[in-house]
Amino acid sequence: MFDAIRKYTARFRSSSHTGAPDAQGRRAHNLFEAAAAYVAACAEDDRDGGDEAATWVSPEALSFGVSELACRAVVTLARERGQSPRTVARDLLGLPPA
Repeated sequence: MFDAIRKYTARFRSSSHTGAPDAQGRRAHNLFEAAAAYVAACAEDDRDGGDEAATWVSPEALSFGVSELACRAVVTLARERGQSPRTVARDLLGLPPA
């Protein structure tokens, strides 16, 4: 298990992001675009898409974007369900009610 985590984090350490347009003149992705693409790829079991999105920004920026996306999703679901964010988060993770 720890070997998988090491390989996963090594991939992020080797990625870089300059913030400038690339050689073809395309604009750089921001952290929220990267997070949305990464999470969508993971949800669709698209490893290649997730790997590509992970290279768009630094690992720290991707982590922040994914965290922000998770918070927004939980708040939105909580409003739709009429429940607290804590209840929704625990339900999504399959945890018993607190």
